[in-house]
Amino acid sequence: MTALDRLDCRGTTVEPAQVNAHTHLYSGLAPLGMPAPKAPPENFLQILERVWWRLDRALDEDTLRASARYYVAHALLAGTTTLVDHHESPTFIAGSLDVLADAAHELGARLFVAYGATDRNGGPDEGRRGLEENRRFLRHNTRPRVTGGVGLHASFTVSDETIREAGRLARELGVRMHVHVAEDGADVVDATRRGYAGPLERLAQLGALPRGSILAHGVHLSEPQVRDAESRGCWLVQNPRSNAGNRVGYARALVASRHVALGTDGWAADMAAERAGLRVESQSAAQPLDGELWRARTGGGHALAAELWRDWDDQVAREPDGRARHVSVAGDVVVQDGVLVRAELGKIVEDAKHAAARLWSRMDALP
Repeated sequence: MTALDRLDCRGTTVEPAQVNAHTHLYSGLAPLGMPAPKAPPENFLQILERVWWRLDRALDEDTLRASARYYVAHALLAGTTTLVDHHESPTFIAGSLDVLADAAHELGARLFVAYGATDRNGGPDEGRRGLEENRRFLRHNTRPRVTGGVGLHASFTVSDETIREAGRLARELGVRMHVHVAEDGADVVDATRRGYAGPLERLAQLGALPRGSILAHGVHLSEPQVRDAESRGCWLVQNPRSNAGNRVGYARALVASRHVALGTDGWAADMAAERAGLRVESQSAAQPLDGELWRARTGGGHALAAELWRDWDDQVAREPDGRARHVSVAGDVVVQDGVLVRAELGKIVEDAKHAAARLWSRMDALP
């Protein structure tokens, strides 16, 4: 007997809950009126510099908490119980992973979390502090539905030494890496300028690709590189809506791996929308994914979640129109009749709106 057997599921379809295999909870407030950059970005690096890197620099504890609770709440209401998060908040590093973990724990979601260490703002000291946050959290976290790994931002924002230290930490703690790889051609150019064949090879040569590592994007990897990643036991995560929005291309080479899952890269955790985006983008790229390949790509998150949590058996009862009526996580009902069980959505939204206004003001004041 499952948790949903105790509820009225008449007229619904009961199926496995959804998994978002790469996202950023820190962007949860973005739909609540985030202002456009003053100068429109012309390429991917400018999108990072003028939008997302300003957002993460402006985060503090309160705005991060509001962002995480808002994002997790809407994920559960969409039937997505499992989030693989990649976090950055350069002015609030120590303790930031606990804020994210507490939001998931409060609402009943599963969360894999890592701090994306980077040298891009404060040099090697910033990288060390990011890695130390991963170490601290992994040693002390006791929340049963929250686990984690070691994170790195894209390799073009970190030194070789930071990458080596990240690899050493992952091996010491016996955990996975979570890192952006070849999202944009700039990542490839940077790695070759440093003397490596590419960003994947750089991570491998510096000892930062333990088995099970989660590599986000892979848009600019070749099929031989994707096969190499699979031979090392790595997961690749495709984020079609984000990749299209950032105009970085379509991840054609991922067809060479059987270990590919879908993520949203900070977009809302509505995996039906992400699957629709995958279908549109794959067709536009003249590489439609049908049959077994489609099932493997869209179901890859379930296989990844089963590796992360041995008890993964989350379920959702969906209405004919796709809405989630009931959602259960590890045998506990967290959404019943379309309503959060453990928190009041109205209060979460109200707090998020107030936090968003303060966050936009903090972003505007940044140099």
